[in-house]
Amino acid sequence: MQNLTGKQKRYLRSQANGLTPIFSVGKAGANQEWLTEVKKALAKRELIKVNLQQGSDWSAKDLASFIEEESTVTVAQVIGKTLVLYEPATDAKYVKYSVEVEKIR
Repeated sequence: MQNLTGKQKRYLRSQANGLTPIFSVGKAGANQEWLTEVKKALAKRELIKVNLQQGSDWSAKDLASFIEEESTVTVAQVIGKTLVLYEPATDAKYVKYSVEVEKIR
């Protein structure tokens, strides 16, 4: 997990505003396999949204805690049943947001 300043989180939230959730958590909940798939998506996108379905037993805060404890992914925002996740890309061709995030201090 990367410690982000308030300004950096604000930038990421603004960039995520137009994104649609590409992952969701339902009754089965989240596990290590699900988290591996999320990390694969983040490696190519850097910023994604995750949605909690209505029938899920997880709360958004529980999911955020699970993600941050079990991985290096940063939760940039939790709003309602939607989470915004960020992790800088390691491959140069997928770097989009991390360059701007590093400029903001």
